[in-house]
Amino acid sequence: MNLRMKRPLWAAMLMVSVCPHALAQEDTSRQEVIIVSGPGPSRAASELIGNATSLDRADLIENLSGTLGDTLDSQPGVSTSFFGAGASRPILRGLGAERVLVLTNGIGTIDVSASSPDHQVASDGIDAERIEILRGPAALAYGGQAIGGVVNVIDGLIAEEIPEKKFNAEAFSAYNSANNGSEFAANTKFVAGNFVFALSASQRDFEDYDIPGFAESERLRASETEEDHDHEDEDHDDHEEEGHDAHEEEIYGSLENSFLETNTISGGVSWVGSNAFFGVAVRNQTSTYGIPGHSHDHEEHDDEDHEDEDHDEHEEEGHDEHEEELPFIDLEQTRIDIRTGLNLGTTGLTKILFTASHSDYEHTEFEAPGEIGSVFENEGTEARLEIDHSINGIEGAFGLQFSEKDLVSLGEEAFITPTSHQNIGAFLYETKDWENGFGIEGGARYEKTQIENNIQGEREFDLYNFSVGTHKHWENGWFVGGQLGYSERAPNENELYAYGPHVATSQFEIGDSSLDKESAINIEGALRWENDATRIGLNVFVNQFDQFIYLAPQETLVDGVFVDEIDEFPVYSFTQEDAEFTGGEIYIEHFQNSGLFNADWELKSSLEYVNAELDSGESLPFMPPLTLNASADANWNAFNVGLDVVVADSQTDSGAGYLDTDGYTSLNFKSSIDLAQLGVSLQNAEIFLDVQNITDEEIRHSTSVLKDIVPDMGRNFRFGFRMVL
Repeated sequence: MNLRMKRPLWAAMLMVSVCPHALAQEDTSRQEVIIVSGPGPSRAASELIGNATSLDRADLIENLSGTLGDTLDSQPGVSTSFFGAGASRPILRGLGAERVLVLTNGIGTIDVSASSPDHQVASDGIDAERIEILRGPAALAYGGQAIGGVVNVIDGLIAEEIPEKKFNAEAFSAYNSANNGSEFAANTKFVAGNFVFALSASQRDFEDYDIPGFAESERLRASETEEDHDHEDEDHDDHEEEGHDAHEEEIYGSLENSFLETNTISGGVSWVGSNAFFGVAVRNQTSTYGIPGHSHDHEEHDDEDHEDEDHDEHEEEGHDEHEEELPFIDLEQTRIDIRTGLNLGTTGLTKILFTASHSDYEHTEFEAPGEIGSVFENEGTEARLEIDHSINGIEGAFGLQFSEKDLVSLGEEAFITPTSHQNIGAFLYETKDWENGFGIEGGARYEKTQIENNIQGEREFDLYNFSVGTHKHWENGWFVGGQLGYSERAPNENELYAYGPHVATSQFEIGDSSLDKESAINIEGALRWENDATRIGLNVFVNQFDQFIYLAPQETLVDGVFVDEIDEFPVYSFTQEDAEFTGGEIYIEHFQNSGLFNADWELKSSLEYVNAELDSGESLPFMPPLTLNASADANWNAFNVGLDVVVADSQTDSGAGYLDTDGYTSLNFKSSIDLAQLGVSLQNAEIFLDVQNITDEEIRHSTSVLKDIVPDMGRNFRFGFRMVL
């Protein structure tokens, strides 16, 4: 464990530990967080062994970013695969991509976001009603793709009950200064007899965002300077330096090609009876976003500009031309959901729930307008049948799940040939709680996976997953629990069949069709204490992987010669080796009514750590650093102000061939005004002003493949309005 923490990290930890004692000791009541993700009955988050989080609509608006991973980045044990403004997936405890399952209403997103960090998740939270996060073995009932955990985006388009209000509506709009960006979302839900109708629409329009300094990190620029000094030709060195300076000048202060445009429209209708419901929803999402850090033919255009006699005029024209030739992705997904349920009673078989989704997904990666580099098409269907039961105090669920998808990738830069994927699984999950606070839970899942490539043939995998846990809850607020899980995951299409240049990661990727399945033993322990005002929790985990699949720099045979570079891309091959992940999260929440300055206070903090090593002792790359998140919010009826701080330590266990990542301290201010309490004739309406990254800190995410060429956004003023009817 890297204990070389910066002084601000220790200071922030001290601040969080003493703040609760500075407040008055009057308690405030809070509503218990209920988690509906996972098989079996809905359960309180405090009763789950694994660390579970639920973000409601207000939380999402407060943390909303352009992508799902960035929106959830501040949650304990969650980090982002940050790929500029357009793409990111959540990383749970150092695990991402195919090891974290992103769901929409309990069914997979059916996109291609797990295959590459530049692929956007087809669900980003702007139109979500709630997002739930399950970490660790509790999520294994979903299969081996949930080794790291599950993120379930719940949009509420299909109602299971008649709402208390016959008409509900919400509108949200915001402006961001750092990217001259606007965002808007609106939804409504209304009742007509036994029918519930839901409509939702959202839009984002972000330009290139501001950054505090150079796009390239200081470490990368220093390494490039050192390489320049190694050249023996003085004239060549001078030319390289001039070209480098020109390039730096263009990527200072604003990150070129970091724009994002998204449009989503969706609707649902449900029939709800006394003990049953049936609903259908349709969602269409389009998105266009730049791929930062991967401009093409940059130097050639610069040379052409310098050759023109009218230098100034041609320089301007050349710049416009260069802007047009930056790569970008154009994405569209249409998704249809069907969901139906039947309540059977309180004992025996209690509920039957069936969910199915069909998705048509396509995205085109353009080298320049009209110049297609590759096209990804993914058509898929997924269905899940779950039957809940309660027999002699044992509550649980069993069911079946089926999915199939056809992936086609075309174009000069397509690095995988057409592949079909089919999976069928059966699962069982049971819980039992006694009046003395003791409880046990466990589950098992079997699935059969078939992956067929048009060229390299077919692979089949039999996969087994199980988990068992126990806990004890005392009336004085203490909770202790432990859980053991075993999981197996089949290699995905890229890991098996990739062969070609992957421009997003600047690598020539080579799959291995002989890869074995990956397995892991997951151990987690939890210790918590809470009363009406305070929650304190500790979760620690160990994940021991057998045949962990990862990308490593290697040589490959081309025309009888071993090479480590093809088409100027370094060769990376998928390989397997045992690995171990260890870490945990500490989190504290404290609530007080009429505390310091006569305000209602909400204080939160979390400290998270993960370490990942291969059996050889080498560190795995792109791991999150030791990170502290702390926040303090004060409410005076109509007024609310808050301050957040994120302190990330340097990541020095970077893996072979990768540069270390500097730590950072990010300070964020938020404020809102309840207009109704100021006499404005609007109920449940507020305006808000947030200042993100107040000190304009250079933020680089060690979990991002672009960490040395694409920093996060600089100082941003975010002003907006939200109204709920």
